[in-house]
Amino acid sequence: MEKKNILLDVDEVICFAGFLDYANEFMNTNYEIDDIKTYFIDDTIIPQNKIKEYNKFLNSKNIYENAHILPNAIESIKKLSEYYNIIICSACINPYDVENSGKYFKDKYDFLIKTLPFLKPENFIFTNTKNIIKADIQIDDRVSNLVNDIPIKILFPSYHNKEIADEYLSSKNIIRAGKDWRTGWQNVLNILIKEK
Repeated sequence: MEKKNILLDVDEVICFAGFLDYANEFMNTNYEIDDIKTYFIDDTIIPQNKIKEYNKFLNSKNIYENAHILPNAIESIKKLSEYYNIIICSACINPYDVENSGKYFKDKYDFLIKTLPFLKPENFIFTNTKNIIKADIQIDDRVSNLVNDIPIKILFPSYHNKEIADEYLSSKNIIRAGKDWRTGWQNVLNILIKEK
Protein backbone atom coordinates (compact mmCIF):
# COMPACT_ATOMS: atom_id res chain seq x y z
CA MET A 1 0.00 0.00 0.00
CA GLU A 2 1.33 3.43 -0.96
CA LYS A 3 2.19 5.73 1.93
CA LYS A 4 0.19 8.91 2.40
CA ASN A 5 2.08 12.22 2.17
CA ILE A 6 2.57 14.55 5.14
CA LEU A 7 3.57 18.18 4.53
CA LEU A 8 5.64 19.06 7.58
CA ASP A 9 6.65 22.56 8.62
CA VAL A 10 10.01 23.27 10.29
CA ASP A 11 10.00 26.48 12.36
CA GLU A 12 8.01 26.23 15.59
CA VAL A 13 7.14 22.61 14.67
CA ILE A 14 10.48 20.80 14.54
CA CYS A 15 12.54 23.51 16.20
CA PHE A 16 12.73 27.03 17.49
CA ALA A 17 15.41 28.63 15.34
CA GLY A 18 17.76 31.18 16.86
CA PHE A 19 15.52 34.23 16.32
CA LEU A 20 14.74 34.62 20.02
CA ASP A 21 18.33 34.01 21.15
CA TYR A 22 19.70 36.58 18.72
CA ALA A 23 16.96 39.14 19.39
CA ASN A 24 17.74 38.87 23.11
CA GLU A 25 21.47 39.17 22.42
CA PHE A 26 20.95 42.20 20.16
CA MET A 27 18.63 44.02 22.58
CA ASN A 28 20.26 42.76 25.80
CA THR A 29 16.92 41.33 26.95
CA ASN A 30 15.95 37.96 28.39
CA TYR A 31 12.62 37.05 26.83
CA GLU A 32 11.59 33.40 26.90
CA ILE A 33 9.59 31.77 24.11
CA ASP A 34 6.31 31.74 26.03
CA ASP A 35 6.61 35.52 26.59
CA ILE A 36 6.07 36.06 22.85
CA LYS A 37 2.48 36.37 21.58
CA THR A 38 3.00 37.27 17.91
CA TYR A 39 4.37 34.94 15.22
CA PHE A 40 7.29 37.21 14.35
CA ILE A 41 9.51 37.51 17.41
CA ASP A 42 10.95 40.73 15.95
CA ASP A 43 7.54 42.40 16.40
CA THR A 44 7.77 41.96 20.16
CA ILE A 45 11.45 42.59 20.87
CA ILE A 46 12.97 44.80 18.17
CA PRO A 47 11.87 48.47 17.96
CA GLN A 48 11.00 49.64 14.44
CA ASN A 49 13.91 52.08 14.37
CA LYS A 50 16.38 49.21 14.97
CA ILE A 51 15.03 46.65 12.47
CA LYS A 52 17.57 47.48 9.76
CA GLU A 53 20.49 47.26 12.18
CA TYR A 54 19.10 44.04 13.65
CA ASN A 55 18.75 42.43 10.20
CA LYS A 56 22.38 43.23 9.45
CA PHE A 57 23.32 41.62 12.78
CA LEU A 58 21.10 38.60 12.06
CA ASN A 59 22.61 38.10 8.59
CA SER A 60 26.00 37.48 10.23
CA LYS A 61 24.50 34.53 12.14
CA ASN A 62 23.27 31.03 11.33
CA ILE A 63 19.89 30.91 13.08
CA TYR A 64 19.83 27.10 12.81
CA GLU A 65 23.30 26.50 14.24
CA ASN A 66 21.96 26.17 17.78
CA ALA A 67 18.27 25.63 17.04
CA HIS A 68 16.22 24.29 19.94
CA ILE A 69 14.68 20.98 18.87
CA LEU A 70 11.13 20.63 20.22
CA PRO A 71 10.53 17.77 22.70
CA ASN A 72 10.19 14.37 20.98
CA ALA A 73 10.29 15.95 17.49
CA ILE A 74 13.03 13.79 15.97
CA GLU A 75 11.77 10.50 17.42
CA SER A 76 8.19 11.30 16.41
CA ILE A 77 9.12 12.23 12.83
CA LYS A 78 11.15 9.03 12.54
CA LYS A 79 8.15 7.04 13.80
CA LEU A 80 5.79 8.80 11.38
CA SER A 81 8.20 8.09 8.50
CA GLU A 82 7.51 4.37 9.01
CA TYR A 83 3.87 4.97 8.03
CA TYR A 84 3.95 8.15 5.95
CA ASN A 85 6.02 9.85 3.27
CA ILE A 86 7.36 12.99 4.98
CA ILE A 87 7.70 16.10 2.82
CA ILE A 88 9.31 19.10 4.47
CA CYS A 89 7.43 22.23 3.43
CA SER A 90 8.89 25.34 4.99
CA ALA A 91 9.20 29.07 4.40
CA CYS A 92 12.62 30.70 4.14
CA ILE A 93 11.88 34.31 3.31
CA ASN A 94 12.38 36.87 6.06
CA PRO A 95 9.67 39.50 5.41
CA TYR A 96 11.84 42.10 7.14
CA ASP A 97 14.81 41.41 4.84
CA VAL A 98 13.65 39.71 1.64
CA GLU A 99 16.75 40.48 -0.43
CA ASN A 100 19.08 38.68 2.00
CA SER A 101 16.81 35.69 2.65
CA GLY A 102 18.83 33.29 0.48
CA LYS A 103 21.09 32.58 3.45
CA TYR A 104 18.11 31.06 5.34
CA PHE A 105 17.57 28.50 2.57
CA LYS A 106 21.10 27.14 2.93
CA ASP A 107 21.16 27.27 6.73
CA LYS A 108 17.79 25.53 7.01
CA TYR A 109 18.76 22.89 4.42
CA ASP A 110 22.01 22.13 6.28
CA PHE A 111 20.08 21.89 9.57
CA LEU A 112 17.58 19.44 8.08
CA ILE A 113 20.27 17.22 6.54
CA LYS A 114 22.09 17.05 9.87
CA THR A 115 19.04 16.71 12.13
CA LEU A 116 16.81 14.44 10.03
CA PRO A 117 19.25 12.25 8.05
CA PHE A 118 16.54 9.59 7.57
CA LEU A 119 14.47 11.94 5.38
CA LYS A 120 15.10 12.34 1.65
CA PRO A 121 16.48 15.80 0.71
CA GLU A 122 14.52 15.61 -2.55
CA ASN A 123 11.41 15.85 -0.36
CA PHE A 124 12.40 19.30 0.95
CA ILE A 125 10.26 22.14 -0.42
CA PHE A 126 11.09 25.73 0.48
CA THR A 127 8.20 28.06 -0.26
CA ASN A 128 6.19 30.76 1.46
CA THR A 129 3.17 29.80 -0.65
CA LYS A 130 2.20 26.47 0.88
CA ASN A 131 -1.31 26.37 -0.55
CA ILE A 132 0.08 25.35 -3.96
CA ILE A 133 1.32 22.00 -2.57
CA LYS A 134 -1.01 18.99 -2.36
CA ALA A 135 -0.78 16.21 0.22
CA ASP A 136 -2.92 13.98 2.44
CA ILE A 137 -1.93 15.58 5.76
CA GLN A 138 -0.38 18.91 6.73
CA ILE A 139 1.24 19.84 10.06
CA ASP A 140 1.92 23.54 10.59
CA ASP A 141 1.85 26.09 13.42
CA ARG A 142 0.15 28.83 11.38
CA VAL A 143 -3.53 28.71 10.50
CA SER A 144 -2.81 30.87 7.46
CA ASN A 145 -0.74 27.99 6.05
CA LEU A 146 -3.51 25.45 6.62
CA VAL A 147 -5.76 26.75 3.85
CA ASN A 148 -5.33 23.89 1.36
CA ASP A 149 -7.98 21.37 0.48
CA ILE A 150 -5.76 18.84 2.27
CA PRO A 151 -7.98 16.27 4.04
CA ILE A 152 -6.19 16.28 7.44
CA LYS A 153 -4.84 19.62 8.70
CA ILE A 154 -3.11 19.70 12.08
CA LEU A 155 -2.27 22.91 13.94
CA PHE A 156 0.91 22.32 15.92
CA PRO A 157 0.78 24.14 19.27
CA SER A 158 3.07 27.14 19.59
CA TYR A 159 3.60 30.28 21.64
CA HIS A 160 1.67 32.40 19.12
CA ASN A 161 -1.42 30.25 18.44
CA LYS A 162 -2.75 29.34 21.90
CA GLU A 163 -5.54 31.91 21.80
CA ILE A 164 -7.13 30.72 18.55
CA ALA A 165 -10.65 29.54 19.36
CA ASP A 166 -11.41 25.85 18.99
CA GLU A 167 -14.67 26.78 17.26
CA TYR A 168 -12.76 28.71 14.61
CA LEU A 169 -10.38 25.80 13.99
CA SER A 170 -13.29 23.40 13.79
CA SER A 171 -15.00 25.61 11.20
CA LYS A 172 -11.83 25.33 9.06
CA ASN A 173 -11.55 21.55 9.61
CA ILE A 174 -8.27 22.02 11.47
CA ILE A 175 -7.31 19.63 14.26
CA ARG A 176 -5.49 21.20 17.21
CA ALA A 177 -2.61 19.08 18.53
CA GLY A 178 -2.95 20.56 22.02
CA LYS A 179 -2.04 24.01 23.29
CA ASP A 180 1.46 23.36 24.67
CA TRP A 181 4.44 22.99 22.31
CA ARG A 182 6.11 20.76 24.91
CA THR A 183 3.55 18.00 24.31
CA GLY A 184 2.69 18.77 20.69
CA TRP A 185 4.54 15.83 19.17
CA GLN A 186 2.93 13.30 21.47
CA ASN A 187 -0.45 14.67 20.46
CA VAL A 188 0.47 14.47 16.76
CA LEU A 189 1.42 10.81 17.18
CA ASN A 190 -1.86 10.14 18.99
CA ILE A 191 -3.74 11.66 16.05
CA LEU A 192 -1.83 10.01 13.21
CA ILE A 193 -0.68 6.65 14.55
CA LYS A 194 -3.86 5.57 16.31
CA GLU A 195 -5.50 4.85 12.97
CA LYS A 196 -2.68 2.50 11.99
